[in-house]
Amino acid sequence: MKLIRTDSHVFSLGPRTLVDLPASDLQKPLGTPRASKPARQWPRQLSYGLAAIPALLIAGSGLYVALFGNPDAGRPKAVAVITTPSAAPISPQGQQAFNFSAQDAAQPAPAERTETTAGQMEQDAGVRVMRPGGADTPNSVIIRVPDANLVKLAAAPDRRLIERGRHGSLPRVGEDGARAFQIYARPVPAASAQAPVKIAILVGGMGISASATQDAVAKLPGEISLAFAPYGGDLERSVQRARADGHEVFLQLPMEPFDYPDNDPGPHTMTTTRGVEDNLDRLRWVMSRFAGYVGVVNFMGGRLMADEAALSPVLREVAERGLMVVDDGSSGRSMMGQVASGFRTPAVRADMVLDLVQRTDAIDRELARLEQQAKARGFAMATASALPLSIERINRWARTLEARGIKLVPVSHMAAGKGQITGSVR
Repeated sequence: MKLIRTDSHVFSLGPRTLVDLPASDLQKPLGTPRASKPARQWPRQLSYGLAAIPALLIAGSGLYVALFGNPDAGRPKAVAVITTPSAAPISPQGQQAFNFSAQDAAQPAPAERTETTAGQMEQDAGVRVMRPGGADTPNSVIIRVPDANLVKLAAAPDRRLIERGRHGSLPRVGEDGARAFQIYARPVPAASAQAPVKIAILVGGMGISASATQDAVAKLPGEISLAFAPYGGDLERSVQRARADGHEVFLQLPMEPFDYPDNDPGPHTMTTTRGVEDNLDRLRWVMSRFAGYVGVVNFMGGRLMADEAALSPVLREVAERGLMVVDDGSSGRSMMGQVASGFRTPAVRADMVLDLVQRTDAIDRELARLEQQAKARGFAMATASALPLSIERINRWARTLEARGIKLVPVSHMAAGKGQITGSVR
């Protein structure tokens, strides 16, 4: 065998093979281990791909949450099944429009409906839900669960007591003789009817401010009657809520005061200078604003109430439609009771206005005077406005009456033969 050496390699020439050995291997001392081969390297592209996997997982999780939300959000989770009763009876309250056609008015109300709404379920359960701004939304802020003794008023409108007019639906006497002041009045328990001392209070100005109306309905006892002005928004809903809480309601009629028009009760005011038909048309517009009221009460009106010729046609129409009449006691020259008695309709006059002076001590003083009159005669009646201070003082005072043997009763009870009745029922 022959060896051929170059600078870098040694070639071994055998009979059959040519072996190429690195010259460095021959130059190493014998017994020295050969250097190990370097570890195999992953391709650069594969390394980059593996490094990108965590980033892809994080990005994918973020996209899922953005699109579908976090189902747990770090909180415990439970699933509740909510069911509503089917085929439950439903009353007309809150479920039917106030305006009916003449044909509808002649038809008896259906005995049963097969649809159920949240409002009907609340009413049937005796639960009061008060919502922001008066809106019928699920974002309820106050839930009142009244006691089992809550007095429930008759459903309104009662189709027997409705007829179609030019401006909308109007009250009427039913074919069976039923009248609004009988059907829509708040029932009086025997204990209250037989009490030796009774007081009635009518709070007016309802429906104009949604917050003030809601506050009055929530705070005042159900025995206190409420009078609604015809100008508020969503009057039907406000009236229904008041009645659902046990308050009987009245309609305020805008009437001409002595300083009219400097002091203006509002649109559709009845005046002494307008003709009879004009005043009656205004009256019918006012009466079509909502349903379920027991009777009417003056809103201002010193001049009109003192003018028998102008007042008589108005009260005649009121009487013919089965309504009672309330004089708020603000005018010493009023002829409302005298005129109403001529048309044989129940009428009552308030002994005083509680809040002519909007001061705590003044209102409390009038409440004490009202109480003294009731004890002296066995009954007394007052009116007030739905102002925050008035509501707060009346509410505080009313809570103390039971301890002093005094019963609150609705205004209709005063005009039903148990108080200052000036008319009679046919």
